[in-house]
Amino acid sequence: MAKPIELGLILDGSDALAFHRYIQNPIDTPDGRKLLVEAYEEVETFSLK
Repeated sequence: MAKPIELGLILDGSDALAFHRYIQNPIDTPDGRKLLVEAYEEVETFSLK
């Protein structure tokens, strides 16, 4: 039997602080917004209702 995959990422020090700051104030770029809009439109097109 296969061994289960253990998920886990442990950040410490400056990496943990940088991640925490990013989560509190994520970077929002025009390209990122455009990508989200395109993904939303794809989901709406192919969703079963």
